[in-house]
Amino acid sequence: MGFFTGLFGRTKIKNADREKFFSIIGAADEIQGSSDIKLMGKAGIVMNPAESQYFDRLNSEILPLMEISGRSTGVRHEIIDDEFGTRWVALDDPDFEDIVTTLHLIGEAVADHGFGDRLLASVFAFEFQRQQVYWVYNYKTGKFYPFVPNGPRKRDNATELRLGEIMKEQKLPVERKLENWYALWGIPF
Repeated sequence: MGFFTGLFGRTKIKNADREKFFSIIGAADEIQGSSDIKLMGKAGIVMNPAESQYFDRLNSEILPLMEISGRSTGVRHEIIDDEFGTRWVALDDPDFEDIVTTLHLIGEAVADHGFGDRLLASVFAFEFQRQQVYWVYNYKTGKFYPFVPNGPRKRDNATELRLGEIMKEQKLPVERKLENWYALWGIPF
């Protein structure tokens, strides 16, 4: 059993709620202009790969989608396996809306192949008070939460709570149970 399987469980993923997922675009635009939160132009989707040909060929499965998206948007991608047995598709693009749309397309492609329950989270990198922070969208709950690593296997809970309040003010669907604000160690961007 992988590390994230234990954390996120093997429950069935909720049907994607595009409105909730895409709400991060409006929130990011609003926040960028009114606070000391800065977009980093990096994000990714993390999944718990199954033993299957689909995940063995994930790069070749996603490559056509990324080529089309990259030509029209300029989004760059990299597939990375981490030490916890999870697989990341990391994206880089200064246009935040392009990143969010591409993450959604990747998630849809994985779900269309019958592996929607393997999607764990989409993760968005921000800078807050000169510190790299992340906003996490948990596919199992359909909600966001902040994650602020502060050293090896340590996190800044006070800053996470502040960011959680900012997210709520921006009408993002925020996970209410703090115990479900899972740490995602080793984010590759």
